[in-house]
Amino acid sequence: MVDLTTKIGSLTLANPIMPASGTFSEDLSEVLDLHQLGAHVTKTITAEKRGGNPTPRVCEVRGSMLNSIGIPSKGVQHFIENTIPFYNAYDVPLVVSISANSADEFARICEQVSVPGVAAIEVNISCPNIEEDGKAFAMRPSTTTAVMEKLRSASDLPLWAKLSPNTGETIEVALAAEEAGADALVVANTLLSMAIDIHTRKPKLGNLMGGLSGPSLKPIALRMAYQCAKSVQIPVIGCGGISTVEDIVEYLIAGATAVQVGTATFINPNIMVTLLGQLESYLETQNIASLSDLVGSVRDEDAADSVVFMETAP
Repeated sequence: MVDLTTKIGSLTLANPIMPASGTFSEDLSEVLDLHQLGAHVTKTITAEKRGGNPTPRVCEVRGSMLNSIGIPSKGVQHFIENTIPFYNAYDVPLVVSISANSADEFARICEQVSVPGVAAIEVNISCPNIEEDGKAFAMRPSTTTAVMEKLRSASDLPLWAKLSPNTGETIEVALAAEEAGADALVVANTLLSMAIDIHTRKPKLGNLMGGLSGPSLKPIALRMAYQCAKSVQIPVIGCGGISTVEDIVEYLIAGATAVQVGTATFINPNIMVTLLGQLESYLETQNIASLSDLVGSVRDEDAADSVVFMETAP
């Protein structure tokens, strides 16, 4: 038997596969055995009810998807009263994803959802920050530090900082999140993108631009996961473009401790369980007894340091 257990800070997961926030809901319990996942990551919640962005909210691009959902939410109170009890029926760690427009609002939500039944909080600092003219917190080290420090003071639960690919300071932001109290990094969110209908000449999304996810994002997110794993001491959770077991293995070799599967679930709702079986088979055929033996095993000894730290070069 292969040992698939993985540790993310103080949490021990039965296996490294979990959903990416925004692609997972209670409805999947009808087609997917939720007991088999390493963790449950909820759809992002906000303080108050919100309807989300104008339609159309999703469009296909070659091999991938753009979305501009806008984080529709029923609010924190509804989440505490209805969603948490649902997931408490499973012996699987529950990770709550939260979003806010300011550091203070982030801290308030963080404190509110720090209740029994919640194992960790994923903080979507890739979302717009109204205090910085709409730029995401994770765009800069300074704003990352400001929000993470307030979050850390608001809860004793493990905090997972979800980073953005829309920055040229990946390593600096990762280090800032770690130093300000993050227990793990989720790398990464979607990449700001756009698509236009050549017949109507209108953007294909009602909000003009949206986030690129799916296979097209994977090389970018994989690069970020590798850079972060080389730079920080806390675990990195790889996220972006995972649809095959080979994708998962790449992230693990690059240094990720676990992975999140998102867009692929829209194509095959049972994909995470399928990938779990394939990952176990891969490790068996490679005579790898423990998942931890694979993590960070990339053979990069001959690569120059500048490859990892190229973003910090003048």
